[in-house]
Amino acid sequence: MTISASDVKKLRDMTGAGMMDAKKALTESNSDFDAAVKYLREKGLADSKKRADKEANQGTIGDYIHYQQDRAVSGVLVELACETDFVAKSEEFKDSAKQIAMHIAAMKPNYLNIEDIPDSKLAEEKEIIAKQSENEGKPADVIEKIVEGRITSFYKDNVLNEQIFCNPEIYEGKVSTMIEEMSGKLGEKIFIKQFSRVEVGS
Repeated sequence: MTISASDVKKLRDMTGAGMMDAKKALTESNSDFDAAVKYLREKGLADSKKRADKEANQGTIGDYIHYQQDRAVSGVLVELACETDFVAKSEEFKDSAKQIAMHIAAMKPNYLNIEDIPDSKLAEEKEIIAKQSENEGKPADVIEKIVEGRITSFYKDNVLNEQIFCNPEIYEGKVSTMIEEMSGKLGEKIFIKQFSRVEVGS
């Protein structure tokens, strides 16, 4: 079956999927657009950005308390938002919120997004990295690249949406990508709205 470029473009405009993914979806669905959209959503390839302007006023709270002998007790609450009550009450959605809470307990992020990091904190980190590089005898023209690379590592260590999900048996990749794929699969705008983590004892 020949898939026209105009059909591929139309499906990409509808879903935000990549060119090859859109073409494959049309091939698998015999050019049935409804079936192609369903295919992409099932594969998690429909782009959640197409739903960015929609309201996500529903959701659920994922919670987790981690006990470990002779260690601080870690408690986490995370709010996972979606568009409809139907999705919010689904077991898959609620389980995802639980898994994210467990990830937060394990990986201990300090911020949700890069934009949440105070400018003063970012400047402080860059200054520390630059000083360390100078003390290591790195040339000035190399220090800037070192700072850029280590700041990226700082994001991965401290920003929830930039972290690699802690359980590769469930998902391999960044937390933000996992959320985007879930959004495509369930057909709704989904995002982590906020989280809180506390530790008690020592």
